Amino acid sequence: MLDDLWYGNIVPFESFLDGRRDYRELMKIMASDREKLEKNFTPEQSDWLTKYDDIINEMHSIAEAEAFKYGFRLALNLTVESLHDQ
Repeated sequence: MLDDLWYGNIVPFESFLDGRRDYRELMKIMASDREKLEKNFTPEQSDWLTKYDDIINEMHSIAEAEAFKYGFRLALNLTVESLHDQ
């Protein structure tokens, strides 16, 4: 499993929401609404929206990485604690 993680065969940030129907529905709504916005925007407003999207994506990327690291550390601490108590 560690080899798979190292070599990119396991990609947690891409697969942990795959089974969530509610998430997929929200993504569809968001994409549809974004298309509606872009149709009515001037080129300058479209550029602003693209920059905004880039910032939001970067923020989500940072938050997801931190959540992954926190969850990993928590799981290891729980494992160590459970082994220590035996």
